[in-house]
Amino acid sequence: MSRRKKLINNSGIPEREIEIIARCIYPNVVAFFESEEGQREFAEWKAMREKENTEIKTGKVAS
Repeated sequence: MSRRKKLINNSGIPEREIEIIARCIYPNVVAFFESEEGQREFAEWKAMREKENTEIKTGKVAS
């Protein structure tokens, strides 16, 4: 059984309010990432991250 790490909330926004907002936007976030546009943007983001990680490992950081 894994334990979830308790997140630290330093925003001053009550935890309950954050949960309410998250529950409201979650379906839209899931729908976006399941859409073609979301899949394309995620693939672009992953490619960019991989390129950055490769540049850092090889010491070739673009300016």
